[in-house]
Amino acid sequence: MRYRTFGRLDWQPSALGFGMMRLPIRENDPGQIDELLATQMLRYAIERGVNYVDTAYGYHRGNSEAFVGRALQDGYRQRVRLATKLPCWLVKEQDDFDRYLDEQLGRLQTGWVDFYLLHALNKESWHRMRDLRVLERAERALADGRIGAIGFSFHDRYEVFQEIIDAYDGWTFCQIQYNYMDEDNQAGRRGLHYAAGKGLGVVVMEPIRGGQLASPPPAIQAIWDSAPRKRSPAEWALQWVWNQPEVSLVLSGMSTLEQVQENIASADRSGPGTLTAEELALIARVRDKYRELAPIPCTGCEYCQPCPSGVKIPRIFEIYNDAIMYGTMEQARMFYGWLQEEERADRCAACGECEEKCPQDIAIIEWLARVHQALGQ
Repeated sequence: MRYRTFGRLDWQPSALGFGMMRLPIRENDPGQIDELLATQMLRYAIERGVNYVDTAYGYHRGNSEAFVGRALQDGYRQRVRLATKLPCWLVKEQDDFDRYLDEQLGRLQTGWVDFYLLHALNKESWHRMRDLRVLERAERALADGRIGAIGFSFHDRYEVFQEIIDAYDGWTFCQIQYNYMDEDNQAGRRGLHYAAGKGLGVVVMEPIRGGQLASPPPAIQAIWDSAPRKRSPAEWALQWVWNQPEVSLVLSGMSTLEQVQENIASADRSGPGTLTAEELALIARVRDKYRELAPIPCTGCEYCQPCPSGVKIPRIFEIYNDAIMYGTMEQARMFYGWLQEEERADRCAACGECEEKCPQDIAIIEWLARVHQALGQ
């Protein structure tokens, strides 16, 4: 196993971290973890040098932490740094911090977690955590030994990411979504460099975009097949992230023992600066080809916002474009369903205000109708 640096912390993380969000399940039920297989997978990884295990309060419908607590018995807990996350969306008052942390420690069958994150911060949830002064409670937990370091995971725009980092000097690390398709999305490359420049460890999640980059359409696979050095699409994605020295470790949510074995082997071949200029150019070609597959030329500039009817136009187009690019229509319908009713495409009043503002001259009204027909089932 290759090891890397973790910001200011005097500790070397394994290049590959084990995420506990996509464990093997039984009866097609995310709440029923196949514990025999999942334990075998986790212990196999630890025995081969993986030393970072990441879970959260809500993973596998609330059953991930308890599974991890059982799987790390027999001495495995002492061989890893363990991370879990505060469910910020459930925190309504300051005392909730200690209530959830203590519940999580009980589930995990441990007296401490090495890394504790405020989970899935965005502008709204960050401001609520800030106003509740939750970090004061986190510092008390740091002082009494229940947590070893304070961090956050993130899903929002770069400007919000920078605001969060600048607002608190006690961050040790952060967790961001980052892959070759999301280089400019959310925190993105700018966020990676900004956090690393501040001395934070940077944990990368979704390096394969939730598996979307592992099974490309024929047009993309043809580009990968043209490379002199053969790698699977998943390994190309992982190596692109590992190639960047600012990355502390890459989390992978693995569902089979074969995936664990392949990712450990890939990690053993990883390192900053290992990809050649030609290989980086090949990945850029893949990125461009994926974007060509997107039917709606929306750049997410948000000039069309706010919509007078409340329609979340850029988010709707993003969901639909991803569905076409990655062949994930059922997932897209789920994401579309998560939007508030007033935010969906069928609330468009066809006023035309958005089309007047769109720098890409997109036929927004027509596309909204088509997207709702495809996703609003």
